[in-house]
Amino acid sequence: MVATVLLDHDRPDEVPVRDASTVMLLRDGGDGLEVCLMQRNLQSDFVGGAYVFPGGSVDAADADRAVEAVCVGLDDRGASQRLGLDGGGLAFWVAAIRESFEEAGVLMARHVDGSPLDVTDRLVAERYAGHRADVDAGRRSIAAIAAEEDIRLDVGALQYHSRWITPLGAHRRYDTRFFVAAAPVDQEVVADDRELIGTQWLSPSEALRRHDDGDITMIFPTIRTLVGLQEFDTAAAALQHARSLRAIRPILPTVLDEDGAARIVLPGDPEGTGGVYDAFTARPLSGEAGR
Repeated sequence: MVATVLLDHDRPDEVPVRDASTVMLLRDGGDGLEVCLMQRNLQSDFVGGAYVFPGGSVDAADADRAVEAVCVGLDDRGASQRLGLDGGGLAFWVAAIRESFEEAGVLMARHVDGSPLDVTDRLVAERYAGHRADVDAGRRSIAAIAAEEDIRLDVGALQYHSRWITPLGAHRRYDTRFFVAAAPVDQEVVADDRELIGTQWLSPSEALRRHDDGDITMIFPTIRTLVGLQEFDTAAAALQHARSLRAIRPILPTVLDEDGAARIVLPGDPEGTGGVYDAFTARPLSGEAGR
């Protein structure tokens, strides 16, 4: 077989790789572990219509020194060590919390006494809806909201899970840190109706079945992450597994065209499946690419 790298950008080396964060919100459903999947706007020029985890690019404000003062559970030094960085690691956790607030309406935070953020009161909920709109529009930072409300961003609730880098050749590329967190019990996930237009709480196996049946669309990293989450019966078990992980290696797929068939190759075979996958089903294939 002849294998060539598939490129959808004529100058792939010039496409910048942006730092990003995404968070898998987990809960225990009637039949076990469930994960929150949200549908991207159909008109989006990046995986439009696909079901994804809430997330997005790390912004400059996420790394502002004022943010650390309103965080609890982890400081920049600890976050940076966890990610293998010299500094600035806390920004990835902050970005995950901010994106979850903007896109899903869920704010992982605590009152200064350590109790979970309580927004069950109607007036409080309305006030935080206004905060969400301000943060989403860039009028105010999430650090400013936390300071005003005298709350702390609960970065300690998020566990670092994995790292995926968009393949060379894509017209947009991201270096994305994946986190897992238990969804706040008293907060409802509500799509922003702008970037995200719908919400599904599904078990990993149900989400994968619906993707196979063509009911929903998901991209490769989402699918392979859900495959891994099938191992766990509860949110606590998935969180404990992520907490136990030590060296998390970046996963940089390569997309190949093998005689007209698109293949995705994961260098180093991190899942122990042979390392080669069908690009459309995301299922592992036997054999090696190019043979």
